[in-house]
Amino acid sequence: MRPEGLLRTQGLLRIVIDTNILVRAVIKPSGTVGPVLLRLRQGSYTLLYAQSLLEELVDVLNRPRIREKYELTEQDIQTVVSLVLLRGEAVTPTERIAVCRDPKDDKFLEVAVAGEADVIVSGDQDLLVLHPFVGIPILPPAAFLQMLDTENR
Repeated sequence: MRPEGLLRTQGLLRIVIDTNILVRAVIKPSGTVGPVLLRLRQGSYTLLYAQSLLEELVDVLNRPRIREKYELTEQDIQTVVSLVLLRGEAVTPTERIAVCRDPKDDKFLEVAVAGEADVIVSGDQDLLVLHPFVGIPILPPAAFLQMLDTENR
């Protein structure tokens, strides 16, 4: 277990990000969570992902109501996938976790544990109420971005 607030001293922070946050950052880059993707693009952290999380991201971004409402193109979606592949690290969960009140969110915990994440970023109360989970802080996007800013000082 790592004490809350302890930042990785060697290498980049290892972060799991809820799909909802990534989708929000893609559809509204100038919004409050847009900097999450900007900081990934800048190489400020390593995004941990499983193949299932990447597939979920692509699925959500390809939903007709989202593509139409936010005028997303195939190129927009390919760009974010390429960014994840470039700045991310694929993780294969090794243990099944079933603790979240929304079972669909357990997959984020599984990736975080398997990938030895430093932080899980989510705006979902079903995950936030578990903070910290086995020593891994679960932070809303604003707190995560503030942590990155503090680390870079």
